[in-house]
Amino acid sequence: MRSKDIALVALFAAITVVLGLFPLIELPLVPAPFTAQTLGVMLAGSILGARRGGLAILLFVVLVAIGLPVLPGGRGGIGVILGPTGGFILAYPVGAFVTGLITEWLWRRYNVAYALLANAIGGALVLYVIGIPWMAMSANLPLGKAITGSVVFLPGDLAKIIVASLTAVTVRRAYPLVQPRQAA
Repeated sequence: MRSKDIALVALFAAITVVLGLFPLIELPLVPAPFTAQTLGVMLAGSILGARRGGLAILLFVVLVAIGLPVLPGGRGGIGVILGPTGGFILAYPVGAFVTGLITEWLWRRYNVAYALLANAIGGALVLYVIGIPWMAMSANLPLGKAITGSVVFLPGDLAKIIVASLTAVTVRRAYPLVQPRQAA
């Protein structure tokens, strides 16, 4: 990795930490809070691409794991990862990677619609697919109840998908950081 890549990875990990400064919002029905940090996942993937975006968010997860209070409410540590929200946290780097991968595939035609698709799949769907079953197991909830309870996250996630998509398209026009994926 070049020093520019390392700086971008560190910058987007820091952006994700800063997004954790927003107050912790507890929601009814599920033992997982609403946070702004998934916006960092989407931004990292859609602006940096798969490899650098995934590494940026992996760095963030390492900071959580070693106990730094970088999650909303000053939380961090292995206990948080082993708890109900741990699946979402562990899914963050995967979500950023998938968002970046889709962005790279669509780069030559990248527009708001493709950005919305990339952020919805990588920044929301991937997190739900990994996080909801983890939450159900760790909180001893039936999977159906965990899925139903997670519906409360949809409006906020939709807003984050829109913000990340508009931001990514704007950054692409001004200062493109993603390299298009080469066709095999």
